Amino acid sequence: MIKVILIDDEPLARSMVKEYLGAYADIAIVDECNDGFEGVKAIAQHKPDLIFLDIQMPKINGFEMLELVENPPAVIFTTAFDEYAIQAFEQHALDYLLKPFSKERFDKAIQKWRSQQGVAPQDTTELLENTSLPEERLRIVVKKGNNIVILPIQTVHYLEAYDDYVKIHTKEGFYLKKKTMGHFEKVLDPKQFVRIHRSYLMNLQELTRIEPAEKDNHVALLRSGTRIPLSQSGYGKLKEVLGI
Repeated sequence: MIKVILIDDEPLARSMVKEYLGAYADIAIVDECNDGFEGVKAIAQHKPDLIFLDIQMPKINGFEMLELVENPPAVIFTTAFDEYAIQAFEQHALDYLLKPFSKERFDKAIQKWRSQQGVAPQDTTELLENTSLPEERLRIVVKKGNNIVILPIQTVHYLEAYDDYVKIHTKEGFYLKKKTMGHFEKVLDPKQFVRIHRSYLMNLQELTRIEPAEKDNHVALLRSGTRIPLSQSGYGKLKEVLGI
């Protein structure tokens, strides 16, 4: 039996998917979720073969939810917004159903899933680099232990490269996110966050002064007292942004 979970804050949308799935005797709906937090728990509990996932939901969106799931199952996105298609396929989506979708279109997605099991998804990384979600400029969703934490972007002091992760430093400490510095440099507002070093992105609101260091180098001093090194290119970029 194929296990399926529906994750959508709209009951009518879930009802439509349930109705369409009724034609498949080998598919069982093991859970329904109203938001991404419920979705993370349900996936961990049931380990489904396939999920139908909305994008725009309360609390956290569908993309943020997937980032919190280890080894996510196959995904068919169901959404009323067409602008997220590239990012959906980067998340290894098998299909992208635009609401309201017909039974015929739904059946094609199911058949596509059946035929593509075990087949590697198309690489759309290059396309994704040119797109981003507006929410990513306003907040960063991280997981710490069993807790999901939403960090408003204004609470972030700076970001630091850390192997395959990025350390997100705040007043309360740091959080790890499995992303690249290049990703955050593209996503975050360049008027607020400046790449001052290959390993550091700094929130300009936290800068108190720039101090000289050895051999014509400089460091940025933050409100917290943290000192961050400036590369030569980073120093030039910072002066340009500050207008000095």
